[in-house]
Amino acid sequence: MINIRFILNILGKLLLVESAALFLCMCMAFMYGENDAEAFLISAAVTCAVACVLIFSVKVRDRVLAKRDGYFIVSVIWILFTLFGCLPFMLGGTIPSFPDAFFEVMSGFTTTGSSILNDVEALPHASLFWRSLTQWIGGLGIVVMLLAILPSLGIEGRDLYVAEVPGPMHDKFSFTFYSTTRRMVIMYSSVTAVETVMLMAGGMSLFDALCHSFASVATGGYSTKTASLAYWDSPYIQYVITFFMFISGTNFALLYSLFKGKAFRLFKDEEFRLYTAITVLTSVVIAGVLYFGGHSGLEKSIRDAFFQVVTLLTTTGFASADYLYWPSVAQMLLFILLFIGGSAGSTAGGIKCIRLLLLSKNSFNELKRVIHPNGVINVKYNGRSVRPELLGSMMSFFCMYMFVFMAGSIVMSCFTDIVTASSAVITCLSNVGPGFGEVGPMSNFSSLNGFCKIFLSLVMMLGRLELFTFLVIFTRSFWKK
Repeated sequence: MINIRFILNILGKLLLVESAALFLCMCMAFMYGENDAEAFLISAAVTCAVACVLIFSVKVRDRVLAKRDGYFIVSVIWILFTLFGCLPFMLGGTIPSFPDAFFEVMSGFTTTGSSILNDVEALPHASLFWRSLTQWIGGLGIVVMLLAILPSLGIEGRDLYVAEVPGPMHDKFSFTFYSTTRRMVIMYSSVTAVETVMLMAGGMSLFDALCHSFASVATGGYSTKTASLAYWDSPYIQYVITFFMFISGTNFALLYSLFKGKAFRLFKDEEFRLYTAITVLTSVVIAGVLYFGGHSGLEKSIRDAFFQVVTLLTTTGFASADYLYWPSVAQMLLFILLFIGGSAGSTAGGIKCIRLLLLSKNSFNELKRVIHPNGVINVKYNGRSVRPELLGSMMSFFCMYMFVFMAGSIVMSCFTDIVTASSAVITCLSNVGPGFGEVGPMSNFSSLNGFCKIFLSLVMMLGRLELFTFLVIFTRSFWKK
């Protein structure tokens, strides 16, 4: 059975992280002299009080964290963070409806970026900052952030990390586990700081630059403007954000190797090469379609194509143009990108490039086995053979992913048209943000009813936790000794 006492204790410590973030937003509300300061103060106090109750009222006897405990904590904390994260919006009256607030905050923590807001600029600065901060926290992972301080708490957190980090981690960091986590936090923060400075150099204010850096490094997509990046219509800003979205969709272990001066590891990695090839080839095709179709000039066609391809492939979800007015072939290519996602070990969602790469290799090997039934044909990745059980796990994930997409689309089609239904499900499952139909890049999810918003919020969490981490807690074997 799971260690419920220790789990409650850890959940309390995690809620302290959210409480501190809410207090930070309260300070920002006071700084700008806006009327949501009281809402953030109450929210932070309530969250802190619940955290303290869980920490100090539960006596922990066995301080051992098993793998199933990690899965349970990671699944529950997303719901808890979202519930407490709704408080400032509901108490402040900025998003008074619970389904709307739950959807908005879950979209933030899961770095989906889908929104129900029709007028983003109407929100106070602290509320806008909280939206962006939820994505930055969720991008690195609520649990992974706490792992940087777990050694001082005497807690073994490796199983939390395994449950939290999305995708099959084919390339591990060096050094010890805890020093690795600290390096990840430092690298994540450093990339955010660099992007903030570069966006300010392009004319953004410090507030806008910081919020957009939070969103792009976390591959989230929340903007401080209703029109998203189309508000600025700046080639420089779009190129900067495109670059940072692209590197944020790359495996962080490979990025760390790059920072250590080992660039050859980045370019020798098969997943990175596939990720880059998909980005370049799809962008070139769409740019050609836009340019020769007379939609815009050469530079703008290239910029819009690369931006939209990167923002959807990395599951960020920013918008620089309304691709619903593009030719059908361009829309179809963008729709396919909603499924793919970025690299394993990144902040991106989706199926992940490494899974598609290995599954395609395995499929081609099956063709070879038809001709050579007695031959020993292994699937290799970066020159090393891949274990059959790993391939089986990836195939199971792919099948489950498509099943959830189809089942979710059927449920949503009861309330809206099939284009909106299917794109809403896949964009939430892949944590992308914008979709097609009524939930396109220049629209939002406000037209959906309360049930649809709660349902899609759970789909977001399911996608963020890569299906099995969440679904496993509903199996009978999970609760057996």
